Amino acid sequence: MKSEEERACPRGLRFFHQMSPPLQYYNCKNTLCIRIAHFSPKTGGDCNLAKTMAGPKWLFLSLALSLSLLTLSLSVAARQFVLVLSQEDFKDDPSTELDSSAEWDELGDGDAHKSEEDLDPGSWRPIFEPPAGDPQPLSESDAAYYSAVDKLMSGLPALIEDGASEIAAEAETGHPAAQSVLGFLWEMGLLRERSKGKAFLYHHFAAEGGNMQSKMALAYKYTRQDMFDKAVNLYAELAEVAVNNFLISKDSPVIEPVRLHNGAEENKEALRKSKGEEDEDFQILEYQAQKGNAAAMYKVGLFYYFGLRGLRRDHSKALSWFSKAVEKGEPRSMELLGEIYARGAGVERNYTKAFEWLTLASRHQLYSAYNGMGYLYVKGYGVDQKNYTKAKEYFEKAAENEEVGGHYNLGVMYLKGIGVKRDVKLACKFFVVAANNGQPKAFFQLAKIFHNGVGFKKNIQLATALYKLVAERGPWSSLSRWALESYLKGDLGKAFMLYSRMAEMGYEVAQSNAAWILDKYGERSMCMGESGICTDAERHQRAHSLWWQASEQGNEHAALLIGDAYYYGRGTARDYERAAEAYMHAKSQSNAQAMFNLGYMHEHGQGLPFDLHLAKRYYDEALDHDRAAKLPVTLALSSLWIRKNYDDSFMVHVIDSLPELYPKLEAWVENVLMEEGNATILTLFACLITVLYLRERQRRQAGVAAGEVAQPNQPNELGVPAAL
Repeated sequence: MKSEEERACPRGLRFFHQMSPPLQYYNCKNTLCIRIAHFSPKTGGDCNLAKTMAGPKWLFLSLALSLSLLTLSLSVAARQFVLVLSQEDFKDDPSTELDSSAEWDELGDGDAHKSEEDLDPGSWRPIFEPPAGDPQPLSESDAAYYSAVDKLMSGLPALIEDGASEIAAEAETGHPAAQSVLGFLWEMGLLRERSKGKAFLYHHFAAEGGNMQSKMALAYKYTRQDMFDKAVNLYAELAEVAVNNFLISKDSPVIEPVRLHNGAEENKEALRKSKGEEDEDFQILEYQAQKGNAAAMYKVGLFYYFGLRGLRRDHSKALSWFSKAVEKGEPRSMELLGEIYARGAGVERNYTKAFEWLTLASRHQLYSAYNGMGYLYVKGYGVDQKNYTKAKEYFEKAAENEEVGGHYNLGVMYLKGIGVKRDVKLACKFFVVAANNGQPKAFFQLAKIFHNGVGFKKNIQLATALYKLVAERGPWSSLSRWALESYLKGDLGKAFMLYSRMAEMGYEVAQSNAAWILDKYGERSMCMGESGICTDAERHQRAHSLWWQASEQGNEHAALLIGDAYYYGRGTARDYERAAEAYMHAKSQSNAQAMFNLGYMHEHGQGLPFDLHLAKRYYDEALDHDRAAKLPVTLALSSLWIRKNYDDSFMVHVIDSLPELYPKLEAWVENVLMEEGNATILTLFACLITVLYLRERQRRQAGVAAGEVAQPNQPNELGVPAAL
C-alpha cells in the first residue's frame, strides 16, 4: 500500500504547490544534485521524493518550473510545478542525440525578414494599436474582417450582432482569421447556441489556414483532454514563433500579466501601477528625470524600453533617456544602449557601437554586460572574428554573478558543443538555472530536449507544458495589455471580450479575470448570450466554466469559487459531493478557507461522511495555514464541542438553523435597513439617541462634580460639619 508521500508524488510528474525560494544547487560526488531550498507543509506539503540522493546509482534532478510566471498577486497565483526525474529518465545511449543543425541554433537572429503581422496573421493590433501615419491599404476581405471585429468590440448590442453576422459571412468565404473568430463565438455561445463541436471545427479550418490564435485554442483543448501527442506539436510551432518574435520585434520577452482581483476584491495596487503615463508615481519620476536626476532618467528609459507599468513600448524615448543618463555618468544605461544597438531597437543596428557600450558597462561591474559581449564573440559581430574561448569566459563571468543569460548561453554551448565538449546533462543544468529565473528561451530548449529525447528519455507531457509557457509569450499576448487598458478606461465589455478570447487560448490569468468581471459587474460586463444580453443563468454558467478552467491550471481561488457554486447552487445544480471535490482541490493548494469549508461539511455530513474528528482536524489545519482564521475557527470549534457533548439538544438545533437564518437576516438588512429612506431615518434616529445619551452623561457628570464640591459643607450624622 502506498504511503501518503507516494500518493502525493507518483512516479513521473509530481506536482506540488510551491511558494518557496529558488532552487539551490549542490556539487555531489559522481552526481548532479539539485534540490528544493525550502518546501514546508505550510507552503504546499512535504515530499521526500523531491530530495536528492547522492551516489553513483541514483541521480535525481528536481526542476522547479513555474507555470505562472510574473503574476502580480501571489495569493491567487497558479501553482508552480516540481518535476522529479530518476536515473531511469536518462537515455542509456546518448549517441542518438540530434546533430547541431540550424534548428538548434538558438544563438541565431531568427527570421528577421518576417513582420509581426506575418507571425500572427489576423491580429487585432490594427484596431487597438493603429500604426502612425497613413495605414497600409487592406484587401476587401481583410477590411470587412477588421470592420466586423471592431463592431464586436464596441460594447453595443446592436453593433455586436451586426459584427457577429459579418464575421460568419467572411468565414464562409474561407478567411482564416474570420473562421478563428467564428470559432470563438461558437465557444462562447455569443448570439448562438453554444457548440464546442462547431467551435473546434472552425478553429481547425483557421489553423489549417495558418491562424496562430486558433492553433493556441486547439493546443489548449488537446491538453485539457490529455491528447499530448497532438498538443505538443502545435505548442512547439507556436513556441518557435514566440521565440522569433522576441528577436524580430527587438523587445525583451518581459511581460506583465496583471490579475484584476486579489481573491474576491479588486487588485487596486496592481491596477494603480498599470496606468502608464497617468500614474502619479510615474509622473513624479518623469519630473525628477526632467530635472536632471540620472537614476530617474534610467528608470524612465527602462519603463519605455520594456513597456513596464502600463506604458507602451517606445524605443525612441528609451534611447533618448538612456543617452541623457549616460551623459550624467549612469552606468546601467550603458549596458542597455549596447543592447539597443545590438538589436537595432529604434536605431540602425550597429554591433561595433554595441560592443563598445557593453565593454564600458562591464568596467562598472555590470556582469550582465559580459553576457552580451560573449554573444558578440560567438557570432563574430562587432569584433575581429569569432572567438568561442573568449565567449565562454564572458558567459562564465556572467553566470558566476547570477546573470541568467550567461547560464542560458553556456547551456547552448554545451548542448551544441560550441568550443567545448558536448555535454547534454550539463547543458540541461544550465537551462534549469535559466528557466528557474524566468528565461523563456531556456524553457524552449528544455521543451525540445524532452520532446525529442535529447540526452533524456522523451517526456511529451512535460514538453507540452514547457512549450505552452513560451507560446503564451507570443505576439498574441498583446491581447492582455489591450484588455487591461480597456478595463482601466471603464470599458468593461471590451475588456471582457478580450480576456475571453485569451481564456479560450488557455491563459489562466485571462480565465480568472473574465470570470471575475462577470461575477463583479454582472450586466455591466456586456456579456452576450444566445439571444442578447446574458441572463443571470447564462452569466453564472459562463463564470462557472471560466473559474473551472482556471482551477484546472492551479488557481486556488478559482477552485474555492467552484466549490461555492456547487455548495450554494450558483449557476449550476446544488451538489455537495462536487463541492467537496472542489474544496479538496483548493485545499491541496493550501487554501485555508477550503480547509474550513471541508471541516464544516464533515461536521454536518454534507457531501462528506459525518465525522467530528475530521472536522476538527480541518478546522485546526485552517488555523495553522492562516492565523487570521482564529475567530471563525474558535467559533466552529465551540460549535463542535456543543455538538459532541450535547447532541440533539436545543443549542444544536439553534446552531443548525443559523445557515437558514443568515440569508433572511442579510436580505432584511439589505431590503429594509439599507433602503434609502429607512437608512436615512435610522441614521437620524441613531444620531438623536447618541446626542441624548451624551447630554445625559454630561448632566450626570456635572451633578457628581457639584456634589463633590458641596460635600465638605454637608453635616454628618452627628450634625457636625465634616472635617476638611
